[in-house]
Amino acid sequence: MPKEVIMPALGMAQDEGVLLRWLKKEGEMVQAGEPLMEVATDKVDVQVEAPASGLLTAVTAQEGDEIPVGQVIALIAAEGEELPAKPVSAPLATDMEGSEGEPPAQSVPSQSRVPSPVAARMAAQHGIDLADVPAVGGRISREDIEAHMRAAGAGVRVLASPKARRLARERGIDLASLAGNGPQGAVLAAAGPLAVQPPTESITQPPPVPAPAASPPDQPTVSRMWQIMAQRLTASWTSVPHFYLVREVDATGLQGWRSLLASKTPDRVNVTYTDLLTKLTALSLARFPRLNASWRDGEILFNPDINIGLAVAVPEGLLVPVVHKADQLQVQDIAARRTDLVARANRASLLPDDFAGGTFTISNLGMYGVDAFNAIVNPPQAAILAVARITDRVVAVDGQPAVRPMLTLTLSCDHRAVDGVMAAQFLDTLAALIEEPLRAL
Repeated sequence: MPKEVIMPALGMAQDEGVLLRWLKKEGEMVQAGEPLMEVATDKVDVQVEAPASGLLTAVTAQEGDEIPVGQVIALIAAEGEELPAKPVSAPLATDMEGSEGEPPAQSVPSQSRVPSPVAARMAAQHGIDLADVPAVGGRISREDIEAHMRAAGAGVRVLASPKARRLARERGIDLASLAGNGPQGAVLAAAGPLAVQPPTESITQPPPVPAPAASPPDQPTVSRMWQIMAQRLTASWTSVPHFYLVREVDATGLQGWRSLLASKTPDRVNVTYTDLLTKLTALSLARFPRLNASWRDGEILFNPDINIGLAVAVPEGLLVPVVHKADQLQVQDIAARRTDLVARANRASLLPDDFAGGTFTISNLGMYGVDAFNAIVNPPQAAILAVARITDRVVAVDGQPAVRPMLTLTLSCDHRAVDGVMAAQFLDTLAALIEEPLRAL
């Protein structure tokens, strides 16, 4: 029997995935274990390996489709292996008197009448009856809609940015001849020949006409990751009753601890202030488990482990990979884990397990010179810690002015799970650990 290729479950709470692209074409031979397709969940994009070796066939899913977990989207057949029978064709048409008429010119399986999301939007925009569109693959795709429009003489409007259209007019380039590199194949100004500057004019020609005023920049592309981030933060901001506590902390001890670790382990991974704060925050959460709890369905649920999420910015948006059981790790192990997570985040190679189980989040913008900021709680977590830069300030020490490296912490809390007293006690404990970390450890 051919091996079924299904939409995998890449997370415990995942109901569906988006097929971003096939890495192999239908009719190609594939080897077990080699990348077959790229799938997006609500947290991460993952390459899925081929489950067997053989011929990729019976592909029913198009790129961009949202597919339920467990649905079969292709088959991999070994050499000489027979494929299962195709779905039964649609019934023959009958005339007004009930006599059997001629079979339709093209018998299409009922499942191939289901359009992909992109094809459905195109059909709605152009007033196309999907029943009139023949499908080449297992369902109606964008290419099927475009082919139908060309056959009907309607023409296909090329998706392109305003700047790309202007450059194409100026240089006499047919946009339809360009391969778009933007969302849904849109042609952007940097695509192909549009990126090439016009040839330098001869000195015998009249002076060039002054260039028009610069056109506005292309509309920024909103990645899928950014859209998901926007949806989640909007839900949090509009449904979670936030409150904030701010604390200034003397970071002299923290700086000394980092210097000590650097001198003892010069050949190991670089330990950052984020690594030190992750360890100290985890120890504080162990004393105040309510800050490590979750608000779910009207109840406060305590989490058995302390898993610290670290907010990481990438070009497409914001990711929060997790350092699991941070209270049980040495600082050097936290640093190694953080280094690996950030590197793989920038390569877009994080796995679903890297995001699973976060119970508290740290967002550090100190490296960007930020003095203080309020972070938005990451539901269903109870709190998030915003870390600003360490900067010298004049403070009172034993009644006298002194210059000290000061650090501003802002704790954002979900008031449904935590009250002000609990949050203040947690923040006071964390501040004490930061000021004297070696004694605490």
